[in-house]
Amino acid sequence: MKDKKWDLVALASIPVIMTLGNSMLIPILPQIERELKVSSFKVSMLITVYAVVAILLIPIAGYLSDRFGRKAVIIPSLIIAAAGGAVAGGAALMLNGSIAYWAILGGRLLQGIGAAGAFPIVIPLVGDMFDDEKQVSKSLGIIETSNTFGKVISPILGAALAVWLWYLPFMAIPVLCLLSLVLVIFLVKTPKKKEKPPTFSEFVSSVRTVLKEKGRWLYSLFAIGGICMFVIFGVLFYLSETLESEYQLKGVLKGLVLAIPLAALCLSSFLAGKWIGKSKVRMKWVGFTGLVILTGSLIIMGLWDNIYMVVGLFTLGSVGIGATLPCLDALITEGVDKAQRGTITALFSSMRFIGVSLGPPVVSLLLGTSHFILFIVIAATGAVGGLLTLFAVKPEKGKQPSSGEAPNKLEQHAETNHLPRRIPVRRKKSPF
Repeated sequence: MKDKKWDLVALASIPVIMTLGNSMLIPILPQIERELKVSSFKVSMLITVYAVVAILLIPIAGYLSDRFGRKAVIIPSLIIAAAGGAVAGGAALMLNGSIAYWAILGGRLLQGIGAAGAFPIVIPLVGDMFDDEKQVSKSLGIIETSNTFGKVISPILGAALAVWLWYLPFMAIPVLCLLSLVLVIFLVKTPKKKEKPPTFSEFVSSVRTVLKEKGRWLYSLFAIGGICMFVIFGVLFYLSETLESEYQLKGVLKGLVLAIPLAALCLSSFLAGKWIGKSKVRMKWVGFTGLVILTGSLIIMGLWDNIYMVVGLFTLGSVGIGATLPCLDALITEGVDKAQRGTITALFSSMRFIGVSLGPPVVSLLLGTSHFILFIVIAATGAVGGLLTLFAVKPEKGKQPSSGEAPNKLEQHAETNHLPRRIPVRRKKSPF
């Protein structure tokens, strides 16, 4: 891993910057609402439109990365994301009212197009860089930690920038994207492809085969990833609105409060990524435990309408989410062949973006109900994630080869010495 240290530093910058580009807006959404004179639902769409366009384009970016290379997709995507931030910042600077709102929304849409080909492609690229599963798990833990670290600093940085000018968070995005672009161009060395890239028809056929063989556990992991993002962004939106409207907490101080649960998520993600190693059984149970902690904390939050309890319990729930996310990344990355890895992880990223897009608008609608109903609905989604982990993800204790992996040493020895190959014993289907 030491020889890939700077590659990982450059790649880790991408999730940090993509997260900042979205999450910096969370603490200043009420301020944007006042400046543009729009409703809380409309302002929540600044988060949603970014995610929705990414949902649609991530699978295409995944295929293109399998076909033409990861770096060839990441670099133009960072340029597009920078352009989107520039459009949003320029619109906020030069326009007013509803015209400014729609122009900013257009910039966010463009930014989402860039995001679709940036962070989602990092995960399969990390998988390509290492052959050892333990190194893959550790590296993905670093990437997931950088993602959550971006979430930690984003409310503080977003609030701090908005103290000077409310639209500065938009203008910071091009600068950050260009910084990441330089790092990727000069530091990331992508492994050479040993095989000819598949044609589109071959690609579709292979992905269909993977989904047919492993659909149950893959779909479950996709859903769990979406649930985790739904909870994070939904509760953050609730806290941002509540802290400002009911407790008059604004600016950097509000950003610091929002950063508390995210810091817990970041630390938990880092530790989980180091601890799970290459044990898929451990990944399952760490993820399940994390979702149990999350669901329990959300249920208790619904019973006590107290801001200190909500922040404290959400911090505990964030520990559960942080433990779950590296497990999901590793299970998916190590469970499919490299030829389909870009697209499968892209589908996973799409589901995460669905969670991001649904969180703020759903919570904005639930704000009109009671505190209890709001958090019980969110807790129910967490419970669904826990049940999916428990019943749909069933890794075997021994390491199983992923689809397309080389045969074991005994079979290779038999072929080399012209010995009869052993007849494989039919076993029950396993996701791994």
